Amino acid sequence: MPAALAIRDLYKRYPTGVEALKNVSLEIPEGAFFGLLGPNGAGKSTLIHCTTGLARPSSGSIEVFGHDAVDHYQKARVGVGLAPQEINLDMFLTVEQVLDYHGGYFGMSRRDRAARIKELLEAFSLEEKRKDATRFLSGGMKRRLTLARALMHNPPLVILDEPTAGVDIELRLELWRYIERVNTEGTSIMLTTHYLEEAERMCDRIAFINHGEIVAEGTVPELTAHYGVATLEDAYLALVGREELARA
Repeated sequence: MPAALAIRDLYKRYPTGVEALKNVSLEIPEGAFFGLLGPNGAGKSTLIHCTTGLARPSSGSIEVFGHDAVDHYQKARVGVGLAPQEINLDMFLTVEQVLDYHGGYFGMSRRDRAARIKELLEAFSLEEKRKDATRFLSGGMKRRLTLARALMHNPPLVILDEPTAGVDIELRLELWRYIERVNTEGTSIMLTTHYLEEAERMCDRIAFINHGEIVAEGTVPELTAHYGVATLEDAYLALVGREELARA
């Protein structure tokens, strides 16, 4: 079986001359829970944008379940669900319409959309808000809906770009539980987060990216051994050159 996501020798150069990605290669096996960690500006969002067609790579290749993300964009994009870092909901649509329109974009039948909407509204405790316009939702509710939308068309690969940023601990734990369940059921997941306990709890493997390059990859024990430290937090501090902040 092809990998859920296979990236080879990826470069992204902007017209300004900024090189956001430099020879990035990584592979996420089918069914894996993969973490991508790095400081702001490290290249995480650019990599996601290239994978989902929001940016065009300068060179290299990206394949989603064997489909080239550039030359066979439509087939590759159908296989990906994206929950972006920035909430980008249409403020005039209701919760139900957001999910219904998204399913329609991906070719789901009306019957399948209705069944999936019911399932997701229950899973994310949004039943009572289904007829509410998104502009009236709380920040936590918007975050729930953004994640539900990413899952609407049952994509085999889901990319979560800081999915729990700015939510309270109760909602964060609820989202963790649902994301873990989705992964257990076979969905491949790539997660970016600044909450290291989130990555440590859920990810099978983690890659560190900095200045547009993958600088280390492995399990948590492998990464801590690579940097000669005891915890993932200390490994991350070593990555960004702030070892003096280590609590040890």
